[in-house]
Amino acid sequence: MKGNLTAEQYVESLLEQDAMLNKVKEGIREQGMPEISIAPGYGKLLTLLVKMNGAKRVLEIGALGGYSGICLARGLSDDGRLISLELKQEYADVAYRHLTEAGLGDKVSYRIGEALDSLVQLGEEGQRFDVFFIDADKGNYPNYLEWAIKLANPGAIIVGDNTLMHGRSMDPREKGNAVTQMRLFNEKMTGDPRLEGVILPAYDGLAIARVR
Repeated sequence: MKGNLTAEQYVESLLEQDAMLNKVKEGIREQGMPEISIAPGYGKLLTLLVKMNGAKRVLEIGALGGYSGICLARGLSDDGRLISLELKQEYADVAYRHLTEAGLGDKVSYRIGEALDSLVQLGEEGQRFDVFFIDADKGNYPNYLEWAIKLANPGAIIVGDNTLMHGRSMDPREKGNAVTQMRLFNEKMTGDPRLEGVILPAYDGLAIARVR
């Protein structure tokens, strides 16, 4: 093993290669979709969080090609269910195909369109969830967080990816809307009295909070 590995590379070298998730990455690349799936180590963490929470209902905001959806669905019990919100029908189709190939297609359903509209609908339906994974447009992260809290069962886990935005969140010179909204999200995840939260700084940052 080379001595110049990053911490992330070293940790991932300890994980077994996941043929299905590697296939998902290839499928995303072949479709010309953005190659921005969650990092493998954090994918493993999503599975563990769902299992440790005993989650029966999981909500994913941002499906992309199904990488994180597989990680979330793998943690569900036999009667568990994943609802995934995705702006683009073609992305949801790719994600569903990948989850089906992973043997998890019967656990997931997709809602297409603006996530905030879908969240309003879920609220009107009285839906509640045990785990939330937020990985969509960064400028709406605080709005997604508020909805997650509204739709949360007691003790629910909320996870948000890309909280460091490749260092932009930490750079005071960055003033764009997405960055300022991500800073607000980070502050709420770690300081909102309704939550108990922390941010893991590896990869591009992962925020994890428990709803009190």
